[in-house]
Amino acid sequence: MKRVVTSLILIPTITWVVLFAPQFVFAATVCLFASLCWMEYAGIATHYGARFSVLAGWLPGLAFLGFALRTANLKDAFPSAGLYTLGILYTFGMWRSAIALHANSKYWLLFALTINWVGDTAAFYVGRAIGKHKLAPAISPGKSWEGAIASALAAGLYGVFFLRWLLPDVPLHFALLFAIAGNAAGQIGDLAESALKRGAGVKDSGTTLPGHGGWLDRLDSSLFSMPVVHLLIRLCQLP
Repeated sequence: MKRVVTSLILIPTITWVVLFAPQFVFAATVCLFASLCWMEYAGIATHYGARFSVLAGWLPGLAFLGFALRTANLKDAFPSAGLYTLGILYTFGMWRSAIALHANSKYWLLFALTINWVGDTAAFYVGRAIGKHKLAPAISPGKSWEGAIASALAAGLYGVFFLRWLLPDVPLHFALLFAIAGNAAGQIGDLAESALKRGAGVKDSGTTLPGHGGWLDRLDSSLFSMPVVHLLIRLCQLP
């Protein structure tokens, strides 16, 4: 029930921000989500045993320089530098795609987000009902191939209707390709975050979203789907 209530609050709010909010509100929201994802990533990263500062991530250039100057032990420096680089690209870098998609069309950004919402819902219920074959048991034991296939099919069907309705100039085959590719990227993003958490020995990235865990738990798939959709738009030279 908590998961449903949280979704009923988040989905309309994010939809309003994407479609109707003033530009400064949209920009502020993107920065907020990126910062929340970064902070939760930083919380996970501390479990890997490397020295890690949350604040330094907001000033990556100075952080790298300052860390290199004050760290005599390279055994500590290199893992920490790797975690910084990964985290900055993973959170702030991926959210840069949200800005680019929004500049193309608000509907493109909403598309890149909602194909994961639809896919995750289908995977959750189908996986619970008939999921027998584990997708990645070492990373996320609860995920099944049945759920993954249901996610892709639901996202493909939804994506075609979404784009034919709101962006009718997009050819049908492109709409299907974008939906399935974006969903596949989102599922990989979900597994990537699960692997990150499992390596750190933590269950959730945070506790701020009842029924979902943290913001990174909720947005992990979007962090991968948004750049993929943006890349496909550029490759196919769509408006």
